[in-house]
Amino acid sequence: MSEKRNLAVAGLIAGVLACAGPAPAQEIKLTLADQNSPTAWGPSHALQPWVKQVEEATKGRVKIEVYPSQTLIKGVDMWKGIRGGIADIGWCVQGYWPEQTPLSDVMSLPFLPISSAEKGSEALWKLYEKFPSVQKEFNEIQPLVLYTSSPNLLVSKKQGRTLEDFKGLKVRVLGGPPTEMAKALGAVPTLIPMPDVYQSLDKGVVDGAAAPWEAVQGFRLYEVARNYTIAPFYVAYFSVCANKQKWQSLPKDIRDAIMSVSGLPGAKFWGKNFFDTAEEGVIERAKAGNYELNRYQVPPDQLARWTKLAGEPIWDEWVKKMEGKGHKDARDILNTVLDSLKN
Repeated sequence: MSEKRNLAVAGLIAGVLACAGPAPAQEIKLTLADQNSPTAWGPSHALQPWVKQVEEATKGRVKIEVYPSQTLIKGVDMWKGIRGGIADIGWCVQGYWPEQTPLSDVMSLPFLPISSAEKGSEALWKLYEKFPSVQKEFNEIQPLVLYTSSPNLLVSKKQGRTLEDFKGLKVRVLGGPPTEMAKALGAVPTLIPMPDVYQSLDKGVVDGAAAPWEAVQGFRLYEVARNYTIAPFYVAYFSVCANKQKWQSLPKDIRDAIMSVSGLPGAKFWGKNFFDTAEEGVIERAKAGNYELNRYQVPPDQLARWTKLAGEPIWDEWVKKMEGKGHKDARDILNTVLDSLKN
């Protein structure tokens, strides 16, 4: 009887377990560090929607906790912070460390024919996919999204319309090719993080700043500078990257689900929604605060002159510099970007 009773109990337990089904998958929590305000155009139109896309793509198994406004990692320390595991994911301004990704810096060459952030972002991700030498630049972290800004315009207190206007002008730019562009135009390049630009403009530390509309909106630059010279001076490029060890520890199906909304579709999504739509946000805020926006569109003949002076020579110099450092595919990388932007 004892044996029969034991068998009956075992059968009952098995039946209960079968009815209960498999245990629910454990929720995976990831942290994401950002330097921007959560109410800025880019985070509210790209970062936060992407977080929801990730959660939906993983069927709720992944939850991302965002730490905005440099509360977890300062913008200039983001690459190092993600590499070291302070956060699982981070939003990186690659122009803070041009020495880390010198070949990818091709995207920040001045006066490239980049018409939109969506188009520039597509070109950058395809570049990453095609060239192992570009992939190697990101081997310390795991890029989920690579994307570019819309073309930076000149935000200044005094309108910059001619080359004469640029002479001696202290302009905030990023490192690398943008610095060389500023010099070629006769300006004095000044490297400061974007969160410091408002105060620098207000106190006269700089006379102007190269910035996309998204930064003008997010950092309220319209309050301290009312002149906007519109030309494709250069684009900045960014990465949404993950700590490599954390990424490799995730189940493959989770990684695949995250990449389904990242990679190329993610690059185009972030470029379009973070930057291409941001001008309307500036206009809304400027109207609400009665701030004047003096916009000047550089005419084609003058733009061609600037490109010949501070664009094409810097492209060639960049290729020579990269080739001198052993990157024999530099010319091919530049031509690939130019061809991609034509299509």
